Amino acid sequence: MPTASTKQQRRKRAQASAGAKTTTTRAPERKGTTIERPAAPELTEKAWLIASAAVILVAALLRLYALELNPLHHDEGVNGFFLTTLLKQGTYHYDPSNYHGPSLYYITLPFVAVFGLKTFVIRLVPILFGLGTVWLVLRLRRYIGMIGALVAAAFIAVSPGAVYNSRYFIHESLFVFFTLGTVVAALWFYETGKERYLLLAAASAGLLFATKETHFVTAGVLVLATATAWTYVRLTQGREWIPAGGVVDAQRNVSISSVEQGKGAQSIFAPFGDAGQASLLLLSSLTLFVVINVLLYSSFFTNNKGIMDAFEAFTKWRETGTSHFHRKPFDTYVNWLWQEEAPILLLAVAGAAAALLEGFKNRFAIFAGAWAFGMLLAYSLIPYKTPWLMLNFTVPLAIIAGYGVQVLSAWCRRRMGSYLPALALAALAVAVCAYQSVVLNFKEYDNDSYPYVYSHTQRGALELVREIEHLSERAGTGRETVISLSSPDYWPLPWYFHDYPRVAFDAQVRTSYEANQTPIVVGRERDAEKLRLLLGPNYKQDGALYPLRPGVQLVLFARRDLVERPAEDFQLNKGF
Repeated sequence: MPTASTKQQRRKRAQASAGAKTTTTRAPERKGTTIERPAAPELTEKAWLIASAAVILVAALLRLYALELNPLHHDEGVNGFFLTTLLKQGTYHYDPSNYHGPSLYYITLPFVAVFGLKTFVIRLVPILFGLGTVWLVLRLRRYIGMIGALVAAAFIAVSPGAVYNSRYFIHESLFVFFTLGTVVAALWFYETGKERYLLLAAASAGLLFATKETHFVTAGVLVLATATAWTYVRLTQGREWIPAGGVVDAQRNVSISSVEQGKGAQSIFAPFGDAGQASLLLLSSLTLFVVINVLLYSSFFTNNKGIMDAFEAFTKWRETGTSHFHRKPFDTYVNWLWQEEAPILLLAVAGAAAALLEGFKNRFAIFAGAWAFGMLLAYSLIPYKTPWLMLNFTVPLAIIAGYGVQVLSAWCRRRMGSYLPALALAALAVAVCAYQSVVLNFKEYDNDSYPYVYSHTQRGALELVREIEHLSERAGTGRETVISLSSPDYWPLPWYFHDYPRVAFDAQVRTSYEANQTPIVVGRERDAEKLRLLLGPNYKQDGALYPLRPGVQLVLFARRDLVERPAEDFQLNKGF
């Protein structure tokens, strides 16, 4: 039976061979085992650290630059409302019918408590988790190779969808980070047998379940992907690749027959001695998972109903997933990937094929391929489709795409004596994604012809916000100005006016308005004539149309003296 000590011996043998030449030599071993000495690493440790830092820096720049350029999406506005209520009133109640899990709000709460309710601050939280995802992918170098990990991380750093959704105050960036965190922690536990990694995997899985109700899709695919990887290696009876000290030349590393490694599951808990100790560890991990979910869904025991509502979410979201709302054809996600993430998709297909067909079986690469395409298939089968859900399979697609480049680089090195052809292809693919990301995130961020821009708030909405702020200052009442938003469509405007206590979101045109009581009125373009008749001569429309989102145009009426009086008069009255 394999033990932790035999795993350590394998790693030591691999590390001792780190300086070996490119040519592979064989050493006699006990029967049933084949050992291959790995080639020297593709990069020095210093070069690896510099390249990793560069990837993270690029990811940070793309996510942080002009972060408030893009107005909040409708869903961001709703999330901002819940966060505002949690901060100002100390209350949050999970609602399974329309909204996602509580982790986003409680994780963001300390940030806004310190730095205030600002767009930059709330969007900083998903950005940090997006950067964390890039960092976690770099930690996979032992499993997909140095070049593979760098390329995969670079893809996620510049992916149009990964960047766009990281700049949103929504749950998806956190959800994908916790998914990958669970996978990485489980890998580390399997390899080292250290208790802390199993507890870390349990904590990450607990936060995953407390973030979004689609956790059951992710959990199901991860289980099936794991079973696929183990079964495929056994059935093909190939030599299995074992990671060793970060020295990886594609699949060429310490390799042990599948017969020798097939006992896997029994050896995981070997370091803990008898079954009682192993059971205690499993129980502790399960307890941690449950405690995290109970605390968050119950709003720290201030809303115990939230615990039962978390189970009710399964019924609610099964209904949502099969409803006609956001219903789209089966091939929608593939078409969107081809339009926005084509380099990642193509290399992911190549990487998955390489993982299945190469002689040395990299079980993690097979798992990553099954994970990526399993998630794509699962979400394609669900009629309900939105572009931010794509992040759930874009990240594993990038991982298996990186592995594809790793295999190609090893082949180029063996056949041509250089990694350069593979690296040039990878650089071109990353550059294409980066270009598309820049166009999407800084130029066409509200253009609905792009898949990731989905019923998004138009940039003109920020002009409306600025004009209302300007008129409020003219009125001399500032944030105490009474404002009526007489429209059923107004999200995400409540976020931009959360410091205006006298804003009324009327959802419809009132029967009457008093100019002295409500100096500013906003309504839909279709109600402009009705508002003009109701408001009478004391109000004047400013003449502009303010697009909120596709199909929704707003108009602004203000007390006539605020619109017509020269700005210089206000400055003189204020003593400027």
